[in-house]
Amino acid sequence: MALFGSKSVLGVDLGTAGIKIAELSRSGERFELKNYGLLDFSAKESAGVKIGDDLLIGGLRDLLSRIKPSTKDAVTSISSFLTFTTVIEMPYLSAKDLEKAIPFEARKYIPIPLSEVVLDWSIINVKEISQYESSLAPKTQFPNVEVFLAAVPKNEAERYKNIFLSAGLNIRALELENIALSRALIGDDLSPLAVINLGGRSTSIVIIDKGFERVSRNYELGGFELTKVLSVSLGISFERAEELKKKEGLKGSSSFVQAAGPLIDMIVFEAKKTIANFEESKKTKIAKVILTGGQSQMIGLKEYFGQKLGKEILIGDPLEKVSFNRVLEGALKNVASSLAVALGLAMRKI
Repeated sequence: MALFGSKSVLGVDLGTAGIKIAELSRSGERFELKNYGLLDFSAKESAGVKIGDDLLIGGLRDLLSRIKPSTKDAVTSISSFLTFTTVIEMPYLSAKDLEKAIPFEARKYIPIPLSEVVLDWSIINVKEISQYESSLAPKTQFPNVEVFLAAVPKNEAERYKNIFLSAGLNIRALELENIALSRALIGDDLSPLAVINLGGRSTSIVIIDKGFERVSRNYELGGFELTKVLSVSLGISFERAEELKKKEGLKGSSSFVQAAGPLIDMIVFEAKKTIANFEESKKTKIAKVILTGGQSQMIGLKEYFGQKLGKEILIGDPLEKVSFNRVLEGALKNVASSLAVALGLAMRKI
């Protein structure tokens, strides 16, 4: 597995409400932002236009023509909604035996035939020592291992390949969205923490421990629905409601709080339940919650989550290990959270 060296790589996030691209070059453990761009589909969606492959290809071509990246090599992520992931525990006898056993175990957790998915796995933890005894041998100790399983439908992998090929890009790697998020936001922090990714059309709540995803919950509720509720409640246009959401946020008894508060409380409730279940099952505590995604910059949101969850709330900074022209600092501050997945993808070693 070679490092990037000075060659640039594109991280391309085909999100539920738009496209985000980040172009990074790498020197050692440091990255330099060469280029970036965002294309928002939310206005088109509000008019009832479905984000199909043709729209994605056209949007990708348009964004590429505007930012003019220096490379066509891209790493992209596949949405959590389209993948199957879980952590299973197995006795470890040998790498060969584990490789044989995993497909049999995977059938218990993956709801479609294995012939229709690309299956990948990784040992993420040696959990404990179990005792095995036979009549022919003395007690022998074998470690139990936790294995992270991931399955991507082959038809979705092929679909992504066709989209990028049609847009004139070379897919160098396709990986899970949450892995890219972890790479961009967490780095070497091995403590258990939660990441809440508040996107345009969906929200994901991910528990990460020792650098690996342990729990992931996805909900089809995001900034689009919050704006739509405000639009209907006040009888104003979607565009005006979006402006009002950005201006007022969760300040006091704002019209946005009154209209969208119950939906935000649903996200808070699911996050609290997910965190509590993990803490109880693993006998551990999650001290920090990282907010990211396009909606994470909403006025008052950090304080609201902190009050409701009783945890330290941080706004994720995917630019922490990235150098960039300081002239762009103001503009990047407003979009950094939206670029988190794209930046994490561009940080991937190929």
